Amino acid sequence: MKHLLLVVSLFCMSETILAQNNLAQCLFDAHELFKEKSVTERRAFKHRHLLPLIDKAKANPNFTVTEAGKSFEGRSIFQLKYGKGAPPVLLWSQMHGDEATATMAMLDIFNFLNASGDGFDDLRKKLLEKSTLYFVPMLNPDGAERWQRRTAQEIDMNRDALRLQCPESQLLKHLQQTLKPAVGFNLHDQSPRYSVGESKEVAAISFLATAYNEERTINSVRERAMQLIVGMNRELQKFVPNQVARYSDEFEPRAFGDNIAKWGTSLVLIESGGYKNDPEKQYLRKMNFIAILTALESIADGTYARENRNNYEKIPQNARNHYDLIIRNARAELNGQTYTVDIAVNRNEVNNADATAFSYRSSIEDFGDLSVFYGIDELDAQGALLVDAKGKPIVLRLGDRGNFELRSDKKSWKVESGFLKSL
Repeated sequence: MKHLLLVVSLFCMSETILAQNNLAQCLFDAHELFKEKSVTERRAFKHRHLLPLIDKAKANPNFTVTEAGKSFEGRSIFQLKYGKGAPPVLLWSQMHGDEATATMAMLDIFNFLNASGDGFDDLRKKLLEKSTLYFVPMLNPDGAERWQRRTAQEIDMNRDALRLQCPESQLLKHLQQTLKPAVGFNLHDQSPRYSVGESKEVAAISFLATAYNEERTINSVRERAMQLIVGMNRELQKFVPNQVARYSDEFEPRAFGDNIAKWGTSLVLIESGGYKNDPEKQYLRKMNFIAILTALESIADGTYARENRNNYEKIPQNARNHYDLIIRNARAELNGQTYTVDIAVNRNEVNNADATAFSYRSSIEDFGDLSVFYGIDELDAQGALLVDAKGKPIVLRLGDRGNFELRSDKKSWKVESGFLKSL
């Protein structure tokens, strides 16, 4: 670890180097130094685990930690303030209780802001003096406890911006109305099966500059969000090339993002999607860390204003063209006749009893010609026969579990709980 710190410091200590668009690379290389090691599994991190980490942040005199409010079930919701300049920026995570990727990244950012002597002190000074950052990690702690999207009242908080029936919703509006942030970061997770446009690439990260009216008008408030996203997209392309997408900007009158943009805050939505072999989203946590810190720097020094907002529209929009597994060119047999089919299988996470871990429940999602879709994992079965565990030909039905075999004279495979294995 000391060797890594030395290497990163030597590479990044020059303000000139950072000014030459290498900040993102330095953050990428150094992330392990700041990663909160006590948090590596999304479900295992609950409100009680957040408390000691909030106390750790208090050790930095540049942080002011307050209880901003309480959840419906009485759990404390914290606000951490860093900085003393303008403009004010508000960041909140886990509005949906089962979307924890950005909460983990926020903890890493707290560690980053608590550090010193590693080549990043100029950035910390800039953020401290030229902005005021307000962080609200785990806005929905009751939902996080159950690992569910909704609050304890079973209300989707992101559809409660008008009625404000949840105390958590009331708190978020109060923060926006009193802090009057120039920029807000609304941090979420999305399905890991979104595609980047119509391509075969899975959307690792998706951005949105939310609309504030049905016409999706672009005013100066929304333009600033677009410019920030253009910069973040450029930086992330270095680490997830062709895997950044744009979320649909269809206006949703009940949603917080749309209303916060209407209330005068430039709203940047970040959605953490899917990345192969990253079920706990640790790599996407790192992408959030980089995207947020590079954006905060551009807000502090105003460089985001140089970005061409038209490049926002060039980011491909999210599409739904992916399944977890596609088997292509399998052979099915029914009533003595054989025919060629593709098989799409998804693996859905199912919470254990206390919502601290999960198992997979697989299902057959589609069956037939799937040539216009992609699998995160794929197999060309080359005519292998679709059979059960005893070797008897079967025809799968929609909703069946993803448990079957594929047999041929050349090679055979087994699909178990939606995972592919060679036989």
